[in-house]
Amino acid sequence: MFFERHEGGERAILVHLDSQNTEASEDPQEFKELALSAGADTVAFFSVPNSRPTAKFLIGSGKVEELRDQVHAHEADLVIFNHVLTPSQERNLERVFECRVLDRTGLILDIFAQRARTHEGKLQVELAQLDHMSTRLVRGWTHLERQKGGIGLRGPGETQLETDRRLLRVRIRQIKQKLDKVRSQREQARRGRKRADIPSVSLVGYTNAGKSTLFNALTESDVYAADQLFATLDPTLRRLQLDDLGPVVLADTVGFIRHLPHKLVEAFRATLEESSNSDLLLHVIDAHEPERTAQIEQVLDVLGEIGAQDLPILEVYNKLDLLDGVEPQIQRDANGRPERVWLSARDGRGLPLLKQAVAELLGDDLFVATLQLPQELARLRAQFFELGAVQQESYADDGSSLLQVRIPRVELNRLVSREGLQPLEFIEQHTLQ
Repeated sequence: MFFERHEGGERAILVHLDSQNTEASEDPQEFKELALSAGADTVAFFSVPNSRPTAKFLIGSGKVEELRDQVHAHEADLVIFNHVLTPSQERNLERVFECRVLDRTGLILDIFAQRARTHEGKLQVELAQLDHMSTRLVRGWTHLERQKGGIGLRGPGETQLETDRRLLRVRIRQIKQKLDKVRSQREQARRGRKRADIPSVSLVGYTNAGKSTLFNALTESDVYAADQLFATLDPTLRRLQLDDLGPVVLADTVGFIRHLPHKLVEAFRATLEESSNSDLLLHVIDAHEPERTAQIEQVLDVLGEIGAQDLPILEVYNKLDLLDGVEPQIQRDANGRPERVWLSARDGRGLPLLKQAVAELLGDDLFVATLQLPQELARLRAQFFELGAVQQESYADDGSSLLQVRIPRVELNRLVSREGLQPLEFIEQHTLQ
């Protein structure tokens, strides 16, 4: 029901509120891209000073009349505001313009409705839409009075509006129950990965920073990637094999945006929890974007909302192919730990550096040494080879194997314990000094 959309582009007038408060203001270029992503055919763009917002229309009555004339002149189907409108402001503006009015939250919800592909994604979008719509129901039902009485029809006298609100509450409760089930399934899958000691890495970042392109380049997948806002909505997980570390699970997640509606953050909590439970976050940044500093701050704000602000983060400056004179590189902090990687996901330059940096950060507790294994531990020797942990092999005079290994310590402990040995005693006895 909530995914039925107008076929083709709707003639839209965009209204950008130019606020003196830089924290509250929006990016007009981003606003145009949002409208384009939603499929709107923009016929006019207005930048309106918002120094003194009004309770009735948000903007001044003179601007409202000017916009009404433009709506009629362009025969516009829709007026979109780059700001959050109250339900009463939407109704008042629709009454004057005689066409639909949409605010920034409604526009983003519409884009999410288009992009949702999986059952879970559609449930999350519908929940956000219902929450948004619940305060706006009066718009559609003010003309209806109480249901008629009469023989066989007498009842509680519930208005159509009250009936609709009750049905919404029932549907919202049903969706939340289904999403709780999804959340528990995801948690079960995460526990399984932790038991197998497989680290998880999530791609996060501002929308259209190139996360899906990077994801495809790293995992050789074909996840949908396009030069548009919110091209990715449903999370995708793939296994990635890293040298010197082994397998990791890489997750591609929904992009963030300035002033992301709280309804969306709450609705997509099951998806965003994939990021908040990761061992490492790859913060993908559009290196060519002039407003990248503000975008970085917005991403960090959303990470704070989902409780992921304290996780290890590696910044990935993408789209190096659009910059002149910048080469792929790893930038390190004072302790030598990787903190920033410059690369191009499109042409592949710098991808090996990213894999190296991820392996370094996740493999902080690596066991690197030469083990001397007698022939009775041949099965353990084979397991080291299966994991790709053996750098070089030679043989001692007594025929025992000398293995130069590089392996996460937790993985070493797991293998040794599986053979019925104590990890600390094994390391002391079989490590060559």
